[in-house]
Amino acid sequence: MKRCKLGKKKILKAISIVVVVIAVGFGGYCVNGLHKINELSRMTFEEMLAYTTKDNKDAVITVGIIQNGKMTYDVYGENGNKLPTKEHTYEIGSITKTFTTSLLCKAIKEGRISLDDSIDVYLNLPKKDYYPTIRRLMTHTSGYKEYYFEKPMILNFLRGKNDYNGISEEMLIERLGKINLDNTGYSFKYSNFGMATLGSVLERIYDEDYTKLINDYISEDLGLTNTKISDNSGDLKNYWEWSESDAYMPAGALLSNIRDMMKYVQIQMNNKSGNLSIVHEALVEVNASSRSYEKMGIRIDIVGAGWMIDNENKIIWHNGGTGNYNSYIGFDKENQIGVVILSNLPPNYKIPATIMGIEILTSLQK
Repeated sequence: MKRCKLGKKKILKAISIVVVVIAVGFGGYCVNGLHKINELSRMTFEEMLAYTTKDNKDAVITVGIIQNGKMTYDVYGENGNKLPTKEHTYEIGSITKTFTTSLLCKAIKEGRISLDDSIDVYLNLPKKDYYPTIRRLMTHTSGYKEYYFEKPMILNFLRGKNDYNGISEEMLIERLGKINLDNTGYSFKYSNFGMATLGSVLERIYDEDYTKLINDYISEDLGLTNTKISDNSGDLKNYWEWSESDAYMPAGALLSNIRDMMKYVQIQMNNKSGNLSIVHEALVEVNASSRSYEKMGIRIDIVGAGWMIDNENKIIWHNGGTGNYNSYIGFDKENQIGVVILSNLPPNYKIPATIMGIEILTSLQK
């Protein structure tokens, strides 16, 4: 077997490139490739869709709407043309976080954990005066960065793999022990690392690995049959590769399809599961809506248990993105309106699902 040999200069160059690429992470709230942001406010969903799929033969974007108790969806391809209504399998990226936090809410209701417990109650960490609480991790106010660089990221980038593949729980725990934070209220900073840490906490609480935990929770508690940790199965292309027990899976490793995601939105809106009683509660006011976000209709006023809350439009939402997919789910509980957009295009490709989803949802509210 040939071994990959890299000179020092090449390694340093690779590291610098990786740092830039990883910043996109699981899609978070980055919006790239929009050179005319001011024009977005004047564009309809149809215009956004046509622009985004123009001359792209590989585009497969599924749009689901939940309204008046009914679920409908359409699939679009090149130039916004409708395709057969097939239920394609997409990576949903950071929307995975809402499943992780929902399982944590179940653990809270069962009395296994408290929002204000610090993580060292559950994880074997070096003795320190302070570690973040579950509440601060759930709301991205822990002080942890989006990610911390680990060696596997270099080869992942060079080989075109999932950025976070091969980062083990041991690496995560070691990194947690090296980070020093103050016991203070940090401002909102979206953190895949923080969500990965919550996944490790869940494993300790239930004495089970995250993959089995979340797959069982999704199928047994939520009743969803086509949502699971990615195993590279699906009818589309370029799924991210994951290794068994990767530490970052709780932040973005789920696959799903449109029917399951619409059912998931209905569960959230109707709060059918008692475990979701605190999911949409306002845990912290963050006012993280930048001027450019607001121009695109994106508002993050409050954070619940992993969910972003747009107070002005009464929308609860999350989005996600991997290397080749981006997605959005949002809903208005009061008016029982929900929107799901699943796309097989990268998060930085033209107009992402988040912008289109917000446009549809706010239009339906009028």
